[in-house]
Amino acid sequence: MLIFASMEGLFTQMARAFISTPPLWTRSQFGLQQFPFPEIDLARVKPVTFGSSMRLGHKMERIFTALLEGQDTYELIMENVVIKKDKKTLGEIDFLLKDLRNDRQLHLELTYKFYLADTDISEPIFRLVGPNRRDMFYTKLEKLRESQLTLPHTIEGTKTLRAMEMEPEFLEQQVCFKAQLFRPYRSARLGIRPLNKSCIAGTWMRFQDFESAGFKTHQYYFPSKDEWVISPYNTADWISHFNALIELNIRMIKKSSTLVWMRKKEGSLEKFFVVWW
Repeated sequence: MLIFASMEGLFTQMARAFISTPPLWTRSQFGLQQFPFPEIDLARVKPVTFGSSMRLGHKMERIFTALLEGQDTYELIMENVVIKKDKKTLGEIDFLLKDLRNDRQLHLELTYKFYLADTDISEPIFRLVGPNRRDMFYTKLEKLRESQLTLPHTIEGTKTLRAMEMEPEFLEQQVCFKAQLFRPYRSARLGIRPLNKSCIAGTWMRFQDFESAGFKTHQYYFPSKDEWVISPYNTADWISHFNALIELNIRMIKKSSTLVWMRKKEGSLEKFFVVWW
């Protein structure tokens, strides 16, 4: 159930969270240049609505598009440019932008992820896995470099862009790769260089950790997928540890890792994942 602390609504809450989420790395890493996100005037941004079946990643794309209205640095040329070969879709170019300061044309790929750091893996860029271990940062990195960012330079991509009076060889390519990271519950420190430690948003633990006595006196809330991006708020429908255990046990049986908000007795708020694996 979505209950927001103000009347700003779902879109504005998510838009603010999108803006405040740090990039997973700064400047250039892995051969990928991060998009320098401009300052946004939210008063100029028109809220958009989301379809009930729209995936979170697509909502982030809609939010990014809407946020472009609140700045004067970039102009949106086109979004979700479909590249086809013989009626078969090869992929999509997320955004084509124009830098109004110098008339540069920019190809931008947008990514917003939630990653858990598995410290049983030694190399930082291989440590980051999705909550259900179905995706990994490294595989997304490879997809960006080998598929998404090469798409404009394919025969079909070049043909599509030239039909729009754009030359692929003059396109500057950047990524807007934002992420929330979660460190292991029992690890106070986490080495993730060259990644951005400002992305650490909480912890992750296993069900048996959550069963321990230290969690019994606090209150809990299971945020919707839309609420994953925002910070915990006091007016959520909080439940007891006992009731949280019942719900979590069902989710663990279904192999569904779950984001949990916690309100401690003294009023502080935290968020963490409880994983099934």
